[in-house]
Amino acid sequence: MNEVRRRDAHQKILLGALVVRAGLATADRAFLLGAFIEAGGVPVGSSDHERLKAIGLEAFRRQPMEDVPAPDQEGEPTP
Repeated sequence: MNEVRRRDAHQKILLGALVVRAGLATADRAFLLGAFIEAGGVPVGSSDHERLKAIGLEAFRRQPMEDVPAPDQEGEPTP
């Protein structure tokens, strides 16, 4: 597998792990896509964005995921 495909596959695995971690593994795919589209429209820095980010950061603090880079204090993945 070439490097681009390997990275793409790894990213998809990590994103899938987040779906499972959120308890949405059995959710309807149309619902998930709608939720992601809705979340994608939340402006960065808005109160809703900060609220959702805080929920995610707390979940990572309570139980870090193996093989998933933990976000730093700004909520961005660490290298």
